[in-house]
Amino acid sequence: MQDTALKGRVDRLEEAMMELVYQSRKTEMEIESLAQEMKEFKQEMKEFKDEMRKFKEEAEKDRKEMREKMDRFQQEAEKDRKEMREEMNKFRESMEKFKENMEKERKEATKEWNKRWGELANKLGTIVEDIISPAIGPVIRKYFYCDPEYIGIRIKKRKKDLRDEFDAIAICEDKVFLFEVKATPKPEYVFEFVREKVNRFKKLFPELLDKRLYLIFASLRLEKDILNLLTKHKIFGMAYREWEYMDILNFDEVMKQAKSQEKI
Repeated sequence: MQDTALKGRVDRLEEAMMELVYQSRKTEMEIESLAQEMKEFKQEMKEFKDEMRKFKEEAEKDRKEMREKMDRFQQEAEKDRKEMREEMNKFRESMEKFKENMEKERKEATKEWNKRWGELANKLGTIVEDIISPAIGPVIRKYFYCDPEYIGIRIKKRKKDLRDEFDAIAICEDKVFLFEVKATPKPEYVFEFVREKVNRFKKLFPELLDKRLYLIFASLRLEKDILNLLTKHKIFGMAYREWEYMDILNFDEVMKQAKSQEKI
């Protein structure tokens, strides 16, 4: 019986040893398998890292190329903008020169036209209608700040034995303007205007004596000596200013003369 019991214990020990060997072998195989998987995983990770490195290098290369292209594009764009600005500046300069030339030609043409028109009006005896009368309203508005209620040219008036013809008369609310127009101004015409013409005007138009009277001597052109004589007698001289437009040539001087003596 002892042999049988011993044999049984030996068998169980063998079985246990066999089981232990089996489990040990199984564990070794699993460890080997896991080691192989880890090796393969590490290889895959290495390959993945290599691919990522290549991807980053290619991406960096693409970004660098893109930056270079953008830099070239910006440089070309700036160059184009600079060329465009230069072209625009040249165009503006040429346009300014063109405008200056056109303005110069216009002024010269205006002067020549006014001069010829004045000479023609002089010859035809229509200087009042053609040259002076269109300028009466603008000149009065510019210098005397009133809009004439009435403008008349070649006004004839008779009162009993007294009669006269006045080249032009303009009437505002509180002002009246008496114009004397001469094609060829002479000192005697100025004296006749201030000494005789004005007196006859006052006698023939007593209803206008409550208004402030302004005397304007007009012509196509006024020489300096005539203009000085007009200023001395507080008479405004109206003529072409450099053959460009009709204007009062001694307004400031007459006003200064009037303030130094009495109001006009």
